[in-house]
Amino acid sequence: MSADDAHLLIVDDDERIRSLLQKFLIRNGYLVSTARDAAHARRLLAGLDFDLIVLDVMMPDEDGMTLCRELRQRISTPIMLLTAKGETSDRIAGLEAGADDYLAKPFEPKELLLRINAILRRVPQVQLKPALPKSLMLGPFRYDVERGELWNGEDLVRLTATESQLMRIFSTSPGEALTRSQLVEELSRSGQQTQERAVDVQITRLRRKIETDPKQPRYLQTVRGSGYMLQPD
Repeated sequence: MSADDAHLLIVDDDERIRSLLQKFLIRNGYLVSTARDAAHARRLLAGLDFDLIVLDVMMPDEDGMTLCRELRQRISTPIMLLTAKGETSDRIAGLEAGADDYLAKPFEPKELLLRINAILRRVPQVQLKPALPKSLMLGPFRYDVERGELWNGEDLVRLTATESQLMRIFSTSPGEALTRSQLVEELSRSGQQTQERAVDVQITRLRRKIETDPKQPRYLQTVRGSGYMLQPD
């Protein structure tokens, strides 16, 4: 699995560490989401699939070791534990909890990157996500998934940064409903700071560019009680 295919979840109560690791791993080609504690991580895991979880052990309310044991009972996603405790007994405890690797703090980000790469190389091919289509047809419009471009025949449709990110997000899950909170999380991960109400406004603007009748959307549909869904031809 290459970095371009992998979505990582960083779980750490230290905002500075979360931010530093997110920026570093994004620069190295990964998609990265972050969670501030175990409860936040559960909410993200309930709506998104990840290829690897980087989990801090020492967190308030619920420690990472406990969360690791729980996750291992229901998902096979690789887990890397981070901790200030570097004793052999601590590493053994982490591995017994179901972690795939264990890295003691302080550490060099480069070492974390190498360990993540090594773990993902060992992930069986059956766990890989199916390849996305190269383009999606929306009536007269064609969305180039690889380039992130929307075309109306031979004309390139200008999208704002947020509209472009929304199309990218929807194109990874065509035909699946995404909640407002999921969209907010994904937009935040790409650097777009927004709120759920603002998502509704952006959806309305995007519909004006891809729908024949924005008031009766055919392609960017509202799913009652769930959120929004991109339904290509």
